[in-house]
Amino acid sequence: MSWSGIAASTSSYAIRRSTSGNIVTSHRAPSRSTAGSGIGCGMNSFGFTAPHFTYADQTLCTMAEKSAEEGADVTTTLDQEGYRLHAWDTPLTWDRFPRPTPRTREVLVEVESCGVGLTVLNYLRGDLAKSGDHLPVVPGHELVGRVVALGDGCDPELLEQRITAYFYLSCGRCRHCIAGWHPRCSALAGHVGVDRDGGYAPYVALPELNVIPLPAGLDPVDATVVADATATPVHICGSRAHIGPGDRVAVLGAGGGVGAHLVQVVRVYGAEVVGIDVTPEKLELVEGLGVRAVAAGDLPHTSADTLFDTGAPTAIMDLVGANDTLRWALDSVGTGGRVVVVTTFRDRGVDLSPRPMVLGETAVRASRYARRDELVTAADLVRRGDVSPVIGSTVRPREVEQLHDMLRDGKLLGRGAIDWRATT
Repeated sequence: MSWSGIAASTSSYAIRRSTSGNIVTSHRAPSRSTAGSGIGCGMNSFGFTAPHFTYADQTLCTMAEKSAEEGADVTTTLDQEGYRLHAWDTPLTWDRFPRPTPRTREVLVEVESCGVGLTVLNYLRGDLAKSGDHLPVVPGHELVGRVVALGDGCDPELLEQRITAYFYLSCGRCRHCIAGWHPRCSALAGHVGVDRDGGYAPYVALPELNVIPLPAGLDPVDATVVADATATPVHICGSRAHIGPGDRVAVLGAGGGVGAHLVQVVRVYGAEVVGIDVTPEKLELVEGLGVRAVAAGDLPHTSADTLFDTGAPTAIMDLVGANDTLRWALDSVGTGGRVVVVTTFRDRGVDLSPRPMVLGETAVRASRYARRDELVTAADLVRRGDVSPVIGSTVRPREVEQLHDMLRDGKLLGRGAIDWRATT
């Protein structure tokens, strides 16, 4: 078994193109300052200031008021056009509907870009929804934009900040939230883009607790990889698999939106990494990130001990979640190793024997999204260039179904993104 680990610049995969192959450019000049990256105190281990929320008194400031002051048509200002889902597992519709007004402790965000990955397809099917009583809803959980209005009680420092969304609607009060484990919230109200509107429209209202300010200088499209595609790997490596120097990590599904960023985060944590995927295009992408790539079809004929020069993998991360991939992971991880599963597909079941897990003292762990502070860490990794955004295709808003089709066909390399600054 051999592979080529061609070291290529990760920036070669940070370009953003439309599905037609043309580079998407903005047709609307930015109207607001790009200054400002943090609002609170408390330095994380990467030296970036994490936000805290003071809930200072603030008079409601809406775009309607601003338009009235400027003599604009308020009725027109309060409308927007975007995608909405009217029933689970049905086509999206391009609708005209009211622009939201932020309520108490909510902010209004002008969306600049929104990431698109497999999780969106799960959401559109209703896989993570409690009911459909609240529909229609605007999808899109990986949104990036600027805070343009504040509801009562919001921190005034948030105004004009570029932010991303922590898309789990956790309560902030249960024992899990108090301990910082927001994905485990015992009173979870749902998800942005599922249970309340997301970034497939130009304006969205978000709870202040779900607003994560971004460092200055991040391009809005590049920043779409922060909230999920990079934060999820930070959680996997830091909180679930406890990756560190000396570890040997194999990633199944390394050419997807999470996988392409996970292999980079593994290296940030000091470990060796091998990326495994199916198609030549995805294997080429992995190699372009300077990571050894192995074709999944070669695995049945390949001893796990040969994936690394120094022995069997100490950790295997399964982003596919199929019966065959999880079986291979459990059979291939070294003694005392960790297998981490990161999929939520309802139609995938696994038939396993506990014997190899017991004999090898294998730790099998699930990983669910990320903590809020891990989004801050993810943002700083992207800002510093330790993680290069892998965005295979960027489209104008009305072209989003092209991204969905590419995802269904397994043809999207890395993540996709909608650029709301481009003409529709």
